[in-house]
Amino acid sequence: MWEQKSFENEENKGILYLVPTPIGNLEDMSFRAVRIMKEADFIAAEDTRNTKKLCNHFEIDTPIVSYHEHNRMVSGAKLIEKLKGGAKIALVSDAGMPTISDPGYELVVEATQDRIAVVPLPGANAALTSLIASGIQTQPFYFYGFLSRQKKDRKKELELLKNQKATMIFYESPHRLRETLQQIEEVLGNRQMTLCRELTKKFEEFIRGTTSELVEWSIQGEVRGEFCIIIEGNKEEAVEEESWWESLSISEHVEHYISVKGQSSKEAIKEVAKDRNLQKREVYQAYHIQE
Repeated sequence: MWEQKSFENEENKGILYLVPTPIGNLEDMSFRAVRIMKEADFIAAEDTRNTKKLCNHFEIDTPIVSYHEHNRMVSGAKLIEKLKGGAKIALVSDAGMPTISDPGYELVVEATQDRIAVVPLPGANAALTSLIASGIQTQPFYFYGFLSRQKKDRKKELELLKNQKATMIFYESPHRLRETLQQIEEVLGNRQMTLCRELTKKFEEFIRGTTSELVEWSIQGEVRGEFCIIIEGNKEEAVEEESWWESLSISEHVEHYISVKGQSSKEAIKEVAKDRNLQKREVYQAYHIQE
């Protein structure tokens, strides 16, 4: 157990600040975010070029270092060493909240494991900004982020979500939007939905309607910009919890726990045996031998 007191003796300890940046409109940058970025010893950025533009706008001259998906292991280790030495580091992504469908989660885990204070700042976030204006029930909600790029994997993910009662939030790129909407209609059926694009920008747009209407819009309309998809939860009577895996083979069931939950094959086999009320030996043979 570790009880972090964020602002106790803060002058003499390393701190990792998680700093949200505007998702479109620069006026959404908070006074505190600007101050923290100015006072930090370093800014760790997903894309140093984009962050440099932001810094130029707010006259921030703090040194910027690169931290992104492809260099996070090497860069993360260097940042942890700086934090251990007492550095104050502001972590930013290209837009919005760090670690939410953006780099940063692993760095936060490493920092907390080393008892380094992690201090979050409130600010811009595309998911909640979309949800509150969607016209769809705001509570409870389930944030998923990006679905898989591969059609087969995306279908499996949607199958697992089709009985979700909470409003669901997804991110999607413009070139995959149409196919994703068509698959949502195929798996989840016709529901109330809202597509949100270009949030806080001049061409901000909310397209509200049923799944079938939005599929048609994606075919006929102008699909540009990153999208946030808000979908109402399942309004039908609850089905048995176990039923989500019944359409999967034993091998696919095991693969789900490996790919989605990050379990080892041994752990996944144990979980599947429990789900299906089978002996672990039976699942092992089905996964490693028969299939």
